[in-house]
Amino acid sequence: MINGHELPDWDVRAWLNTDNPLTLQDLRGRVVVVHAFQMLCPGCVSHGIPQAKAIQQAFPPSRVQVIGLHTVFEHHESMNETALKAFLYEYRIRFPVGIDRPDPRGNPLPLTMQAWHLEGTPTLIILDAQGHVRLQHFGQLDDLRAGAVIGQLVAEADASFTTSGT
Repeated sequence: MINGHELPDWDVRAWLNTDNPLTLQDLRGRVVVVHAFQMLCPGCVSHGIPQAKAIQQAFPPSRVQVIGLHTVFEHHESMNETALKAFLYEYRIRFPVGIDRPDPRGNPLPLTMQAWHLEGTPTLIILDAQGHVRLQHFGQLDDLRAGAVIGQLVAEADASFTTSGT
């Protein structure tokens, strides 16, 4: 899905791998890559997380910010914060990870997952430097396509900065 709209901010109950809570507004000026995952999701573990880690290693954080969104919609009791901390440690995930807030009304889909109309996990969402969704993909996305979109958005941000900075 490519649609250019802005997302509402995530509704996160806790952040891991960062000292401060993050908002989408705070990340403006950088390309943002959000990897929505569950630690018990086979596609997330085999493809999504390695892809997010590779993106983090390929681009400087001043230009591209990778964010994990742990959005649990099944096996809730097994995927608590303590288990997630161990998972992040074992898989050497260093980028910030927000824990999507459960719906207080009892809907099994957490709040950000609902607000962003996510179909499941893994989902890769890429925002341009102005905060607009430029790609939202459910399932496995080819690394080359993800890298091409990110590279294009970094170049657009550079061109925008050059144009506005002169």
